[in-house]
Parts: sequence; C-alpha cells; structure tokens
Amino acid sequence: MTSPETSPVLALLLDVDGPIASPVTRDVQPGIIADLLALAAAGVPVIFNTGRSDTFIREQVMEPMIAAGMPAGTVIHAICEKGAVWFSYTAEGPGAVHVDRELAIPQAFGDDVRRLVAEDYSAHMFYDETKRAMVSVEQHIAVANPDYRAEQELFDADAMNLMARHGLGVVRLDHHVPDSDDQIDFRVDPTIISTDIESVRLGKDLGASRAVEFLAAQGITPQAWRTVGDSRTDYAMADWLHHNDHAVKHVDVRPADGIPVKPYEVLTAADLGLGEDVIHDDAGAAFLRHWLAVVTG
Repeated sequence: MTSPETSPVLALLLDVDGPIASPVTRDVQPGIIADLLALAAAGVPVIFNTGRSDTFIREQVMEPMIAAGMPAGTVIHAICEKGAVWFSYTAEGPGAVHVDRELAIPQAFGDDVRRLVAEDYSAHMFYDETKRAMVSVEQHIAVANPDYRAEQELFDADAMNLMARHGLGVVRLDHHVPDSDDQIDFRVDPTIISTDIESVRLGKDLGASRAVEFLAAQGITPQAWRTVGDSRTDYAMADWLHHNDHAVKHVDVRPADGIPVKPYEVLTAADLGLGEDVIHDDAGAAFLRHWLAVVTG
C-alpha cells in the first residue's frame, strides 16, 4: 500500500515567468507564495522548471517562501536555465547548485553578446549576469513591451550573426544556420520579455525528466502531474510526462497564442469559470488556490 508521502495525488511542475512571477514586475504575489507553501505542506511536490537563473529563483521565490514560514522538512526543487542548472532548498536555505557544463554556451560568445548589448541595445535590454550555462538578455522593466519587441528582432539577428562568426550552428524559430559541419547545436529562443541563447539539448522536457528523477531519489512517485506555463515551449513538460506514461494535465496561462492539439487535457482559466482577461500570474494564482482546495478537502 502506498502512502501520501510516497505517492501524492498531485505534483506540480511550474514555469516561473508568467504563471508564478509577473512578467511585468518580475516579482511574485504574496498569495502565490502562501499557496505554494500550503500545497507543499499538504504533501504536494512543488518543482520549478524555468529558463530563469538560480539567483532569480532564490531571490524571487525561495527567500519569500522562507520568510513566509516554510515548514521544516519541506524540500522544493528548482530546475533552472531549462535543465542546465538545478538546486534544491529547504527552510534552512539553498543546497548546492549543480551545472551541466556540457550544455553551457562558450564563454567567448557570451562576452561578445555582453559587448553587443552594452554598445547597441542597452536602452531597451540588459545582459543577465546571473546565468551559468545560457546567455540571456532581458527587457528593462521601464521599457514598453512593444518597443522592446521591435529591438528584440534586431538583437536576435545580430546574435545569429555573432554565432556564425564564432563558428556555432544556430536556429531561431524556422531560421537555421548550420556550422561548418552542418550541425545545429544552439538555439536563439525569443520570449515576450527576453531572448535566451542556449544549447538545443536544453528545454522544458529536460526539466521534466530531471523533476521525475529528483522525486524518485526521494522515493516519491506522484499519481498525477500538473504542468503550468505561458508559452508553446512549456507544453514540452507535459509532452515528456505523457510520453513516459505519467498522468498529466497542462495549464496554459496565456492561451491567446492558440492551444495545440495534445493527447492530454489542456486547461485554461476558463475551466475555472474565469474570463479571458485572467492570464499570467493571476491565472497561476487561481489554479494554485483550486488545487489547494482539492487536496485539502
């Protein structure tokens, strides 16, 4: 017979930007922090699967959770930089940060991107110094998003050219530029507030596989998963779980991009009776409240 501790009814695999942290302010609503803590205390594994750095997770999620009274013995896993970096934390603070160096961008390329941003794009975006494996630039909070998105197109093109000069094969959306060996090893991945430059082996599916491994190491096999994201790439979490025979439903907190046909159920705020205007962290907060009510009866 399985116990709730080893076979919880639910496990949460959460993208951070959008569903948890506001894409406008970048911080996390106190109500979301409180509900994450309550879910963890109720035995629901909470795992973050994000392109963000470990520094961002520590400052925006971990520290507020600890300050709000994280229960002793609770372990939260954070898979960062789309699977290249990971750590776990408790009420005592963070454990060791692990980095898969095989998946890291060459440092010389990162240095050139830093210079490119400083010289040509610093009015609209900044170079994220906290990343350990990826190279990322992000919109300044004070910049209007349409203005940033226009500059992002130019930056992404310059970054693609830089990669070619470094002899690195790269893809951005449908634009493929192989290296001299006809290989594509890296990806330029634009989001609504940033551009990530990363190994093609990184992705939310890698994060999902790591999440299952982390729980298995604790002797935990969830009965079902809920994955949550705000972009098409976040569906890879649920894709991987479904393909590997885990029961899963995916929540899309920004369904305006269109909901793809999937072999598993896709939920939006409308499934909670909410309007189309409830998106991003407001939708994420609503689903956390809903799941908390379900697991606590």
